[in-house]
Amino acid sequence: MVTIRIKNLRLRTYIGFNEEELKKRQDVIINIVFGYKADEAAETDDVKYAVNYRTITKEVIDFVEQGRFMLLERLAADVLELVMDNPLIARAEVEVDKPHALRFSDSVSASVQTDRSGSDHA
Repeated sequence: MVTIRIKNLRLRTYIGFNEEELKKRQDVIINIVFGYKADEAAETDDVKYAVNYRTITKEVIDFVEQGRFMLLERLAADVLELVMDNPLIARAEVEVDKPHALRFSDSVSASVQTDRSGSDHA
């Protein structure tokens, strides 16, 4: 099993439910961690046996930047579902940060994870 990390993907989307949040895109920072059985990819050095993290990243960018979300929890869960659409991925975790959501705080984040056994964790 190999672990791939997509770190600090900085995007802008509509997130929140206050009047100002509904009108203006805000920054979000997304971290994605996923694991898959990479024995054949590692042995052959052939991309056809690997999970293409660039494709996943592009899908996440399109989804987030085109979307509207009231809650961090929903955004995190939706991105996790998108990642897990790849059948090679055995487990994944997604964390979404909303910088400066609270006064005196760097950010607020929501984190979700799952694996193919179906055990979800918040």
